[in-house]
Order: sequence, then structure tokens, then C-alpha cells
Amino acid sequence: MPLTGRRTLYGLFLIVLMTLLAACSSLRLAYNNGDTLLYWWINGYIDLNADQKDWVKDDIDKLFQWHRKTQLQDYAQILQTAQRQLAAGPSQADLEADFDEIKKRTETLLLKAAPELAELARSLQPDQIAALERKFAANNAEFRKKNMRGDAETQQRFRFKKSMEQFELWFGNFTSEQEALIRKASDARPLNNEIWLDERMRRQKNILAAARKVQSEKLSKEATVTLIQGLIKDGFNRLENSERKAFFDSYEEANTKLVLTVIQLTTPAQKAHAQKRMQGWIDDFRSLAADQR
Repeated sequence: MPLTGRRTLYGLFLIVLMTLLAACSSLRLAYNNGDTLLYWWINGYIDLNADQKDWVKDDIDKLFQWHRKTQLQDYAQILQTAQRQLAAGPSQADLEADFDEIKKRTETLLLKAAPELAELARSLQPDQIAALERKFAANNAEFRKKNMRGDAETQQRFRFKKSMEQFELWFGNFTSEQEALIRKASDARPLNNEIWLDERMRRQKNILAAARKVQSEKLSKEATVTLIQGLIKDGFNRLENSERKAFFDSYEEANTKLVLTVIQLTTPAQKAHAQKRMQGWIDDFRSLAADQR
């Protein structure tokens, strides 16, 4: 299921990292190596120079320390809420509230990283901004290749397959009869990958413009933090203040209905599979939070 927009450098990776952690057989091992993964991810976008490497590593380490101390217990509570909802049968309002809570946590994380992002932005050289632009272009080409290949049926099938990978992570295997009903709910979602690509490119253009503004005008750290905070908040407010609001609203409503359909179709054994997996993550998050490095 495509995730709607709200990304900057540190924040984008950490959202992706949380997704990977959930899929990992050892969440604790993955999280404990997350600082290294994040460093190499950033390096892959802008090719850090010798002067940047040490303090970027230090900034990442401090960000993870803060995250471990202040956020992981909240993640455990969110999962506990999900466990109770799954047992009782969630409503659409429940899922919408869960989504809002996740958005809130993500925004908190991104805004926390704003001062570090400001330092990074102020240190960027023209060749690094050019490297970032090339990386964005390569990512967009990959998006087109995966999501926009073939006709509408091909794109629907690919989107359904990606959704099923996430549902199987939670609930285990599904029967062919269940998959047919899930496919119907998946295909009911509006399909317009051109819009998602355009939104990606819009965010990327804004990031590149901000990076160039910081360099050309030699902005102070305070001014750069304000600029980055504006980018973050624009990302979170975009869906509510866009000329495409009707599309975004219909997509999120259909996405919620898809998740509800899956939950309503699952057997007691499949629900037990999800409960067990969530309990494992809850235990891992609590263990990680207790390990104050």
C-alpha cells in the first residue's frame, strides 16, 4: 500500500527502517544496527565527505538515543492498542485513529531531527546537491519501472501483490478464496500512479530548492531549521490542503476499507498469528527501551 507523502532525509529512512524492522526476524538486532544503516543510507544519497562523516555519525547516534529513550515505549502501547482492537474487531474510526497516531509519532521524529538536518543542509556542497538530484531521478525511474509498467490490470496486480506481502507478514498465509476477496477490495482503491509520482517529484523539487537556497543565501542555522520545519509540516498538511484532496481522501478511505476487509476475513488462527507477532514486537520494543546505551 503506497504510503502518502511526509519525507525528508532522516525521516524517510527511519520510516522505511521501521517497516524493515517489522519484517525482520530479529527486530532488536536490526534496531541496534539502525544507526549504521542510516549512515550508509545518507551516504548513498549525498556521498558524505571526510569533514562530514564523524559529526553525521554522532548526530545519528544521538537521534537514536533519543528515539530509544522516548519513543519505543509509545510504539509498544500503539501495538497493545492494535492487539485489543484486533480481538474486539476494529471499526473504521479505530483504524483512522491509529493512522493519526502514527502520523503524530512520525512528525515528532522528523521535527526532532530538524536541527541535525539543518547542519547537514548547511554543509552540503554543490556536487552533493547534484548527487542528491541524481539519486532522486534514479528512485523515480525505479518507481516507474515497478509501479507504472503495463496496463491498469498489470498495475493493479502489482499493487495487490505488495499489499499481500504486508498482510501475510501480519496474518500468515491466506486461502485462494480469501485472496480473491482481498483482491476485489484492493482493486476498489483509486489507481493513479501518475499522481503518486508527481507528488514524489514535488517533494523532491522542494527539498532540492531548499538545499540550494541554504547554500546560495548562506542561511544561518536558525533560518535553515525554520526552512526544514516548513518542509516537514507541508508534507503532513499536504493531503488536507491539496488540489488533489478528493483523490487522497478517496484513496485513504478505500485503503481503510481494504484493511477492514482483511481483518474481517481472517480466521481465529490467522488472528492468533497476528497477536503473537505483535506481542513479539511489543517485547522487543520494551527490551530496546530498557537498554539505555
